[in-house]
Amino acid sequence: MSETVTKAERTRQFIIEKTAPIFNEKGFAGTSLNDLTNATGLTKGSIYGNFANKDEVALAVFDYNHNRVTEYIKAKLLATENAIERLLVYPYVYRNYLKVPFLQTGCPILNTATEADDTHPQLKEKAASALAFWKKAIENQVKRGIARGEIKADTNPAEVAVILISLVEGAFMQAKVTGRTAELKIAMDYLEKMIAGLKA
Repeated sequence: MSETVTKAERTRQFIIEKTAPIFNEKGFAGTSLNDLTNATGLTKGSIYGNFANKDEVALAVFDYNHNRVTEYIKAKLLATENAIERLLVYPYVYRNYLKVPFLQTGCPILNTATEADDTHPQLKEKAASALAFWKKAIENQVKRGIARGEIKADTNPAEVAVILISLVEGAFMQAKVTGRTAELKIAMDYLEKMIAGLKA
């Protein structure tokens, strides 16, 4: 029995991994059942034998895409102890997003939030939770930096988090829409200066 469950779990994971870039690039509405069958090589019956519907696939894919970005950034954050260097991971990663395969189709939070705003409440909720998680993570890095004497004591952690996320997502959106990275580079240069200015 456990072997069957394992096979089912493996199939679900396979579907998620193969369709993740498509959902992130085309969005929920733009991704068709044909896209899912073409990406996986599975039949409609096989896909819907593992997921109730396209919504369920999309929700699982969002978690997968978001976790990949989170784990990638977390590994870079943990590679340094210094709070300023940890904050500088964000402009570094997003400035070089074309070198990160799963970011090439865009930021899953931005892509999902933009599309699901009025059309898909469950996806919107997932994007909102992911955004809140990101904001809290940045705030915690700033608080840690203040406690360690690496960041100025009068720094507002929530303010830093909101501005950092806004700069990253706004610049990312411009890069995706225009196909240029010039604006992204300008924004990340500014963000780097802002973070350097927090140093105690």
